[in-house]
Amino acid sequence: MTVFGLRLPGMSSLILWALLWEVVGRSGLTFFIPPISEVFLTLFGIIGTPAFTKALTETGYAFIGGVAASIVIGIPVGILIGKNRLLDEMILPWVNIFLSAPLTALVPVLMVLFGFGMTSIVITTTLFAIWIIILNTRAGVMQINRSMVEMARSFGAKPLEAFFKIYFWAALPEILGGVRIGVIRAVKGVIIGQLLISIVGFGALFELYSSNFLMSHFWAVLIVLFGMAFSISEFLAYLERRVAYYAAKR
Repeated sequence: MTVFGLRLPGMSSLILWALLWEVVGRSGLTFFIPPISEVFLTLFGIIGTPAFTKALTETGYAFIGGVAASIVIGIPVGILIGKNRLLDEMILPWVNIFLSAPLTALVPVLMVLFGFGMTSIVITTTLFAIWIIILNTRAGVMQINRSMVEMARSFGAKPLEAFFKIYFWAALPEILGGVRIGVIRAVKGVIIGQLLISIVGFGALFELYSSNFLMSHFWAVLIVLFGMAFSISEFLAYLERRVAYYAAKR
């Protein structure tokens, strides 16, 4: 960030917003925004408590399960529709529909089909993340130089070998980009699932703290959630930069 010709560290904007948050919280304009110093004190107080540990475990289980299912299903589907025009024409319209549709409206259907337990929450998380992974993987496959595929065929590569040794690695930058965006969408999915399907995990804490007007506790849990999503996103962005040379090799 540059201000008046001076280059400031990347964290300067966060510090500025934190100071603004503190001023607004101290001013007492609204009970909804407590001082950020109070939020962090509350955060240090609730971390390690049995309720927080249980919520973190339940949310982490649903989040990891949903993201893993999205990756395991989304990447192969994206590669298949990227390399096969017939499958692309059959599946792509549905991918675009689900990507743009309000997926929250499908939650009652999932509750009827799979009940009110963790299974429905994991499926909800998967539905929020998988479509962008499929689209990005497809885009990466369609950018591959056809000569690479022809070379693999000329050397007798089997379809499964070409799948993993050509398509996956050549499309890896776009795949990682899709996974990064999918992870961010999965955070939304897991919280919506925990609020609408079964009041567990961080969703239960949000419900408890908001109904009792414990806003410092509410913001403390929200900061933990945002911090987790941001850390995973930045790690995947780092991996994207590390494998960016694959795009040039294509």
